[in-house]
Amino acid sequence: MNKTFFIEMTKRTTIVLPDVVYEDLQIWADEEGRATANLVAFLVEQAVRAKFPSKYPPGYRRLEASDRQT
Repeated sequence: MNKTFFIEMTKRTTIVLPDVVYEDLQIWADEEGRATANLVAFLVEQAVRAKFPSKYPPGYRRLEASDRQT
């Protein structure tokens, strides 16, 4: 049986944004109750998944803390 395993590893990067874009990201993140960096990471990941859909399994999503059962 051939299985594909996806190992989640994180990498850091730095981006430069216009002030107005960063300010809007801060507003958006605040509205969602999350850190700006967390929102940006989510948005970038979604864009990459949309660009390369065959590389990522359909229905795959990262388990958020609020989704975990206690």
